[in-house]
Amino acid sequence: MLDKNSLTEQIDAVLPQTQCGQCGFDGCKPYATAIVEGHADIDQCPPGGDAGVAQIAAILNIAPKPLNTTYGHPKPPAIAVIDESQCIGCTFCLRACPVDAIIGAAKHMHTVLTELCTGCERCIAPCPMDCISMVSVPAPATPEIRQQIADGARERYHLRLLRLARQQQRTRKPEQNKLKEAPIPTVQQATDTKQAAIQAAMERARAALARSNIPNKD
Repeated sequence: MLDKNSLTEQIDAVLPQTQCGQCGFDGCKPYATAIVEGHADIDQCPPGGDAGVAQIAAILNIAPKPLNTTYGHPKPPAIAVIDESQCIGCTFCLRACPVDAIIGAAKHMHTVLTELCTGCERCIAPCPMDCISMVSVPAPATPEIRQQIADGARERYHLRLLRLARQQQRTRKPEQNKLKEAPIPTVQQATDTKQAAIQAAMERARAALARSNIPNKD
């Protein structure tokens, strides 16, 4: 019988690697670990659908079951697109993306690298301008291409975790052992942050309008 680490790796290998969190865990690898540890069921991955559940069942040598749609329903492939004319450069989406598929800098326009986006939708809720939308894309032409895409997403997910760990080591203080880069926010945190950012943007706009209305004394 395979050990837990081997089982975890096998299950992670058949998960779609969207890192969407719909399963209730922060990514595909944590979900695979939870299944092996007995803390999660095999039917909690909407992007994998019934086929994904069957693959996990085969690895564990147990009977398959239907997808538990409490966690969501399978969706057609899609990627995130930013309306760059509305983007204020807040960086919230950069910090939310689990595979570093968004580039940009503070107060500068952000862009989604479409070929890297997994369609996880985790960038949508934090955006204070509601300028991110999902756009349908064709499904991978073959299972081999689908697997290549998943493998690439897995690698970027783990590289992101390594990057955050290095940042933590560089910035750690005796009284503060948390990452300087915020973790993927909860829905409530995203809502609160969005409201604060909208208020700040409105205040900046009002200030700019007031300055433009000052009569020219020349």
